[in-house]
Amino acid sequence: MENGFPTEGMELTHILVVGDMERSRSFFRDVLGATIYREYGGTSCVLKFQGSWSLPVTGGEPTDDKLGVTFAPPLDPGSVGHAMTIRVPDCEAAYGVLESRGAGFLTPPVDLSAEIRCFFRDPDGHLLEISEAR
Repeated sequence: MENGFPTEGMELTHILVVGDMERSRSFFRDVLGATIYREYGGTSCVLKFQGSWSLPVTGGEPTDDKLGVTFAPPLDPGSVGHAMTIRVPDCEAAYGVLESRGAGFLTPPVDLSAEIRCFFRDPDGHLLEISEAR
């Protein structure tokens, strides 16, 4: 099936394993402006953000439906296994807003001629980028 693989009506959710649900929920809501859609007993939180879904979950041991898989937040913020890019119309303006809300950036926006971008981390070290395409 070319359109709607494998079925119509699907949506993608990004799962981020976090160390502290309250801290992460606050970051995504208060810093990024995500909307809390639903919460599950303090161990996960469904967020609607820029037309996409994010699901911060606390870590845990393997379960019957994911044998041999342990969920854990990133161990080394210097190594990236997953990152999210947020396209913005004005990187400098977005940087100012996010920084005023407490986002800690690795650098101010960098002009790479084809785009202006900068990176920051959530409280667990997941890498996020804001990018303005030219």
